[in-house]
Amino acid sequence: MYDYDLLVLGSGPSGQKAAIAAAKLGRRVGIVDRRDMIGGVCINTGTVPSKTLREAVLYLTGLSQRDLYGSSYRVKEEITVADLAARTQHVIERQTDVIRNQLSRNRVALITGTGRFADPHSIWVDGGSGHDTRITFDKAVIAAGTRPARPDSVDFDDRTIVDSDGVINLQAVPRSMVVVGAGVIGMEYASMFAGLGTKVTVVERRDRMLDFCDEEIIESLKYHLRDLSVTFRFGEEVAAVEKHQNAALCILKSGKKIVADTVMYSAGRQGQTDDLALDAAGLEADKRGRISVDEHYRTSVEHIYAVGDVIGFPALASTSMEQGRMAAQHACGEPARELQELQPIGIYTIPEISFVGKTEDELTNSSTPFEVGIARYRELARGQIVGDSYGMLKLLVSPQDGRLLGVHVFGTGATEIVHIGQTVMGCGGTVDYLIDTVFNYPTLSEAYKVAALDAVNKIRNITRIDG
Repeated sequence: MYDYDLLVLGSGPSGQKAAIAAAKLGRRVGIVDRRDMIGGVCINTGTVPSKTLREAVLYLTGLSQRDLYGSSYRVKEEITVADLAARTQHVIERQTDVIRNQLSRNRVALITGTGRFADPHSIWVDGGSGHDTRITFDKAVIAAGTRPARPDSVDFDDRTIVDSDGVINLQAVPRSMVVVGAGVIGMEYASMFAGLGTKVTVVERRDRMLDFCDEEIIESLKYHLRDLSVTFRFGEEVAAVEKHQNAALCILKSGKKIVADTVMYSAGRQGQTDDLALDAAGLEADKRGRISVDEHYRTSVEHIYAVGDVIGFPALASTSMEQGRMAAQHACGEPARELQELQPIGIYTIPEISFVGKTEDELTNSSTPFEVGIARYRELARGQIVGDSYGMLKLLVSPQDGRLLGVHVFGTGATEIVHIGQTVMGCGGTVDYLIDTVFNYPTLSEAYKVAALDAVNKIRNITRIDG
């Protein structure tokens, strides 16, 4: 009766995984997206380009090696946008090929164009030929993703005033930059451009940045960014941005004025639902373009699901992939386990941050006893070898039964080694496992044993005195 058993709108991480999961279950699956957006925002303007840019910055500036070779060490003296773009474009093209191959291998039909609902069981696809094609489906998954939110009061020109998607297309490395918003994306780009030698000013209306992270870790990040000449303006708001011939003048509500070559707005994300004609399917989105779903990722229309950034928090590529897979399994009547609550957060600043579980503030506010174990990279042989003298790993341990309550990592490889702590926590392991296990030497993973011993020694001292 229908052209497809399952039709997916959007080919980002959540859409890909939904389509492939349904195809593995023997369903006829189609996926709709523009030719220039295969892989979604994640591959083309978001996660992958920004993390590739970060690697290019670290390599070309020699930033991660300066502890070993001195503060003047650089791999390339004059770094151009072309140097950065070459690596980024290479990775995007490779990843796009991988995605196309995966969809083809699983016999998922790739429908090129933009889709909008015609009714609850069909969509119109505009392929750019001037003639729309009607496609019918039994069930659908909306994985349309998001775009940067653009305040109406700001005159974006994608050259002097840009958003977080447009910043990777700058024509030159700016000498100075104002980053409006100290969220994850804002801080990632602030640290990258600071690494390139750009004089960066971060303007944030709140009193602190990344307030969901461990405070000690954030203080360490601020210290390192200030060392790269980043200026922070907390508790400040931008009143206006004036464009001039060769620069922009950023005027704060407090009366301060900042001149910069480029102003980057990182003011959150907006769901890309405006052009989906949701009302034709009996759906609606909130003012941020987000769609409400139940625990199975079903919308208010029973046969239509929504996954990924378009449903809101946590809006991470990692969690979106799992949402897509589970939505497809539920749509196909296949039993699926719920998404685990223990999800790691990775922030690709320079240096990077990652954590899983609770923070000290959360444990304190819930009156949960804990002990802290810390390992510093400078005390590890591997830390000395890679030239990281500032990294640290922090364990939050229950003094009653030794369970890990939180793992917080700052420095080289943070987003990789956090998974060791996540695995121990997910399997119900205790700090004793980290003490009794053998880690390769020399590695940064040894930090777990050092931090575990630190926590256990503190607990032992308290027990000796307190009984």
